[in-house]
Amino acid sequence: MTFNIPVVPANMQTIIDEKLAIWLAQNGYFYIMHRFDEDDRLDFVKRMHSLGLFASISVGVKPKEYQLIDDLAAQNLVPEYITIDIAHGHAQTVIDMLKYIKQKLSGVFLIAGNVGTPEGVRELENAGADATKVGIGPGKACITKIKTGFGTGGWQLAAVRLCAKAASKPIIADGGIRTNGDIAKSVRFGASMCMIGSLFAGHDETPGEIIEEDGKKYKVYFGSASQYQKGEYKNVEGKKLLLPYKGHIVDTLREMHEDLQSSISYAGGKTLAALRKVDYVIVKNSIFNGDRY
Repeated sequence: MTFNIPVVPANMQTIIDEKLAIWLAQNGYFYIMHRFDEDDRLDFVKRMHSLGLFASISVGVKPKEYQLIDDLAAQNLVPEYITIDIAHGHAQTVIDMLKYIKQKLSGVFLIAGNVGTPEGVRELENAGADATKVGIGPGKACITKIKTGFGTGGWQLAAVRLCAKAASKPIIADGGIRTNGDIAKSVRFGASMCMIGSLFAGHDETPGEIIEEDGKKYKVYFGSASQYQKGEYKNVEGKKLLLPYKGHIVDTLREMHEDLQSSISYAGGKTLAALRKVDYVIVKNSIFNGDRY
């Protein structure tokens, strides 16, 4: 399948729900449903197919996830896309799940992650991944690097570049996208798609209530490994943020589309492929540092 832009909202509970998934699928955008409503995933696939839409779900690697795959196979329900979604995807548990899904569900497009090294990409591809998510903790609501010392936070673009060089299949750059220009940069260094959380948070269509503080509107945004997601303070690697209310998501998607068109124009081309051919420079400080005065 092809989609309007190389962007997918993060499969997080504060970003995507069924209503938004339906809208995205109906309007030519990719989506990945989160895995936190575990018991509803099989019925979600049924509902999407009944609407004539593609189904894209997330799974983990715990034993009960194998039962979901068995149940899907038993009912001949094959989602078009399945994402194996764990924080450290370069693991034997992910490799085992990849092989199991490939054996049970013929024809499904399998995305696996997350990884941050070329070795991780190669191993997941060899195990059956059709695409790999690259990014360990670079997200706005993620504190993995601070809590553990591990991750691609601060050098996410370099990780995408290294992983894309090793990849023979598509790479999804997951996290670290703070501006629309970062999408073009990710494509330049090899990403086929970008997964984005914070830029999509705060819209009418994203889950959660609008909160008013001091006359300003906000929406809650929290990481998948935060205590708010887990329900307890244990192995916490995410935080909660209040992000400004942004209105309708269609306006943000339109702006992303327009900005990408401008990026392609600056690259001297007519398609995204033109971005892959441009030269680049490495700067020590953020471009925003010059806007402080």
